[in-house]
Amino acid sequence: MPIVAQSTETTDWVSRYADEVIEESERRAPGKPVVVASGLSPSGPIHLGNLREVMTPHLVADEIRRRGHEVRHLISWDDYDRYRKVPNGVAGVDDSWGEHIGRPLTAVPAPKGSPYPSWAEHFKAAMVEALGELGVEFDGISQTEQYTSGTYREQILHAMKHRGDIDAILDQYRTKKAPAKKQSQKPLDEAELEAAEGSGAAADDDGTGSAGYFPYKPYCGDCGKDLTTVTAYDDDTTELTYTCTACDFSETVRLSEFNRGKLVWKVDWPMRWAYEGVVFEPSGVDHSSPGSSFQVGGQIVGSIFGGKQPIGPMYAFVGISGMAKMSSSKGGVPTPGDALKIMEPQLLRWLYARRRPNQSFKIAFDQEIQRLYDEWDKLEGKVADGSALPADVAAHSRAVGTAGGELPKTPRPMPYRTLASVADITAGAEDQTLRILSELDPADPLSSLDEVRPRLDRAEAWINTQVPADQRTVVRKEADTELIKSLDDQGRASLRLLLDGLDSHWSLDGLTHLVYGVPKVQAGFSADATPKELPAEIKVAQRTFFALLYHLLVGRDTGPRLPTLLLAVGQERVRKLLGE
Repeated sequence: MPIVAQSTETTDWVSRYADEVIEESERRAPGKPVVVASGLSPSGPIHLGNLREVMTPHLVADEIRRRGHEVRHLISWDDYDRYRKVPNGVAGVDDSWGEHIGRPLTAVPAPKGSPYPSWAEHFKAAMVEALGELGVEFDGISQTEQYTSGTYREQILHAMKHRGDIDAILDQYRTKKAPAKKQSQKPLDEAELEAAEGSGAAADDDGTGSAGYFPYKPYCGDCGKDLTTVTAYDDDTTELTYTCTACDFSETVRLSEFNRGKLVWKVDWPMRWAYEGVVFEPSGVDHSSPGSSFQVGGQIVGSIFGGKQPIGPMYAFVGISGMAKMSSSKGGVPTPGDALKIMEPQLLRWLYARRRPNQSFKIAFDQEIQRLYDEWDKLEGKVADGSALPADVAAHSRAVGTAGGELPKTPRPMPYRTLASVADITAGAEDQTLRILSELDPADPLSSLDEVRPRLDRAEAWINTQVPADQRTVVRKEADTELIKSLDDQGRASLRLLLDGLDSHWSLDGLTHLVYGVPKVQAGFSADATPKELPAEIKVAQRTFFALLYHLLVGRDTGPRLPTLLLAVGQERVRKLLGE
């Protein structure tokens, strides 16, 4: 049965699972490495929802390593699955790929322009690269290699011999009302549906009372597709006869020598649990329904293969800010590689580490990423001064490194929103970027942009790829003289106060104090007055003043934080645009 983490905020869910996994591993296989597992299908872009399938066991495995235990994290690449359909929105792919539907993913050509030999290798490579950047240590297993090399031969023959028992287990769920269709983060094997219904198969005479059901699906020897129907099988000789509905090909083979086919998914998954000795593997919430692969597999693994079902949580879906939950059947969904273009590995790891697996969360590709970075930087400060809660300290520790050491990090992590604003205003000009960032803290100026990389590069990539053109900042070339002439005495006085204070406040903190202080001074208060000491009208005056500055500097009501914007524009140009 799945294990359930406690719900208190102080609970470190990773440690709790690690405790249970170590204990369970010692019961099942004392003295042997702990085995945790993930399964990924390279049927298309492997998205950020699929990443939870990897990060959950990775974090648990890493905690086990930290405690000095040997552990293997298996990632089973389901690259021998059938190619189900042509995904939308994948570059270099057109309708001609439809002719490959039904073939193994490793037998389908990669998208045009790809350096990889197959569809599976193309999408697998992007995920492997992202996992390397995230510090995920794993042992990859290609199911194409496993099946075509005959590694599972004994298990296949055993499943065929006990097909009646398997059929009886599946039959418990066939009469039940089908659950509502859910989006799945583990792709459905269509052969599974055909086999579970026993469709198109002739009766066999093995005396099991389950004529017509075979838990094995051959790939056709002529067209290479799995649109095949097993019509006969002999347990003694292992002779198997099948026909292909796609090309009318038919042949009889000896299954004891035949390596061009696979077990259907609901049998394949528990077979692998037993073969690999998997102790921990999470599964998506879609596997919690009656008749799901995880539930049925729990019955098959013991009664058929003599193994045990892994313990592990059901994990919730991962979404994207402003988007519905993701489905790998569609192209264009954000992948881990996409996320790592705009955020550092530590932040992405933290998003998965801080939420229990049964909690859904979103990954921000919009303006929310700036708030997430602010929250991360605040946590770093609390960890440094010892004020963070234990669970937050644990999540931080798991984000910044693994049992093998800390991940590479930005030496001087300036606020992400500041770096994004500077990248926006300078359009990536390095000399201007260095000038502005050096002026943020005159007492400790930046000497090289390398001090703020890779965070600067991520912020620049976010600006260039995720912020719409109409939201980008374009500084005026000339002063808006008409607006300046139309100002009343109070408006002109506010600009004068700002201009007079530029020299003595030319730093990020100084300009922050100055721009917020001008409306206070105009209202007769000290620039240092706190919000509690001020009437509500001051906030209105501040908003009015800020809007005026934005119009004069960038021609809009809003923009980047004004202190950052002023530094980016430069004092000489600010004075010109404000009419001095």
